[in-house]
Amino acid sequence: MSTESSRIRFPLGTLSRIEAETFGQPGQRTFRLVLESGRARSHVWLEKEQLFQLGAGLREAVERQTEAERERGSAPTAPSWVGDETLIEFKARVLSGRHDPDTNSFYLQALGDAGEESEDDPPSVSFWITVDQASVLADESIRICASGRPPCFLCGMPIDPAGHVCPRAIGHAVFETG
Repeated sequence: MSTESSRIRFPLGTLSRIEAETFGQPGQRTFRLVLESGRARSHVWLEKEQLFQLGAGLREAVERQTEAERERGSAPTAPSWVGDETLIEFKARVLSGRHDPDTNSFYLQALGDAGEESEDDPPSVSFWITVDQASVLADESIRICASGRPPCFLCGMPIDPAGHVCPRAIGHAVFETG
């Protein structure tokens, strides 16, 4: 995960809550992060691959820490959101982040696209989470992504509930879930 220097519209500070959610049936699910800081709440909508990469990146970063680093705990210095009550909702185009060794916490950014008719800056949030929050989010994200349609054992493509015509079987086999 890398961090690009950008203008962030909503710097949320240290989060009190971060959670990954999914809605819908496998094959037609949508994914989002729910962020809470002070009186601000944000729903950042993601693609499944974005959520998986976020989870995998956070898991790898947490696992690279030494025992002493994990025991030290996290101490993000950014205060929680102090602005008015607000709900920020957008689809993320880019997610980036980094680990800050001084505070032993993670700084993340989610950047959206500007609307075609909007002259404003694109929607964006930045926030800090602890190592414990990152670990829980990593496990939750990977679990959510893995709970979708099972992959075909031949081609790796997902098998829909209605079945799957495998391109590696050249149309000679139809696989079903269950």
